[in-house]
Amino acid sequence: MPRCANRYRRSTTIFAAARRASSRRSSASISAGTRGSPRTWAWPRSERLTARSMTSPRRCIARAILVGLICLWTVAARAQDTSAATAAQSPSWIIPDLAAAARAEGALTVYSSMNEQEGLPLWKMFEDAAGVKVNYVRSSDSIILSRIAIESRGRQRSWDLAVTTTVNRLPNEALLQFDPPQARGLIAQARDPNRRWYGVYANYNTPAYNTNLVKPSQLPKSYEEFLDRKEWAGKIALDDTDDEWLSAIIVYYGDERGKKLLTDIAAVLKPVMVDGHLALARSVGAGEYWLALNNYASLTINVQLSGAAIDFWALDPVALFFGSVGVSSQAPHPKAALLGANFMLSREAGQFLTTRGRMPTRHDVPVNPTYVSERLKDRKIIATIFAGEEQRKWQGLFKDIFKPK
Repeated sequence: MPRCANRYRRSTTIFAAARRASSRRSSASISAGTRGSPRTWAWPRSERLTARSMTSPRRCIARAILVGLICLWTVAARAQDTSAATAAQSPSWIIPDLAAAARAEGALTVYSSMNEQEGLPLWKMFEDAAGVKVNYVRSSDSIILSRIAIESRGRQRSWDLAVTTTVNRLPNEALLQFDPPQARGLIAQARDPNRRWYGVYANYNTPAYNTNLVKPSQLPKSYEEFLDRKEWAGKIALDDTDDEWLSAIIVYYGDERGKKLLTDIAAVLKPVMVDGHLALARSVGAGEYWLALNNYASLTINVQLSGAAIDFWALDPVALFFGSVGVSSQAPHPKAALLGANFMLSREAGQFLTTRGRMPTRHDVPVNPTYVSERLKDRKIIATIFAGEEQRKWQGLFKDIFKPK
């Protein structure tokens, strides 16, 4: 810009000098003309503007104007390029006004059942882009549910965001109704009609086994065939909150037949109750248990990707529900909570989670590994999303069958 300004001043000075010289010549010409007939004043022929004779005065100022325009155009183009580059680099989930308000709040408290190996680097992505410090509190699904209930009764404003499979079981008054823009990319089943929770990842329920202790040829082809594996008694484990899986079995087989099948499995195989699906997957991967009667396929893959000897296979039915995100209606950092929820539903977060074996809920995020889709595509998938009285019914039945007194 300084060079452009200097050229313009230099050209203006030259032009002014030329005008003074021209004025003197013109005055002389007019004086001579008064001796005879009157004459109309005109630029001397040598100074008329032609393609050939665009000399110092106008030519210099034209050049100065042209140079100035080029400089202005260059600056504008560079600014446009910078703006476009910034937009291209900005994450899809960032909403500028909301992000500014979230930064002003300064922090975000997340209650999540996602293990630290996934959760901490995932939320580091959020911290780096949003400039908001995340307080990440990790517990099992059931503990998070209990903790929120206790804090709610004590009127404590402790958490902003919950990311777990039990979000849909929280009381309506505990959850804010909201419409995150990134939810438009989700499959229909992952959007709560009441707008209190949204599915971040899909939990497909399947059995799993230790690949060093059980051969693929030994795997049952139906849940009835588990009854023929009496030698597995005490070597099979099950999470002690798997009422979604139990409900899918009852729906698939029918009430009477389903209850009998589950009661027989409990009597013959004597599955060990484990607190936490991740703990269950790690125990099977380590060989502490030979098999999991049921677990989330995503956690089986997660532990497998870490190098453990574990894999899953799919039987009918496959219960489906979601690890969801919900915003506290009493969030101490409400703007940060809304921004955090939008982040969790974004393509960037979904792509990251698939590298850890999670099943995506977005249309534009492919499953990883790809063979998971092949194993599930011909199975009978039953969505099991319930709360309230229905939830208590299935919890009671699970307890009666697998945890009798």
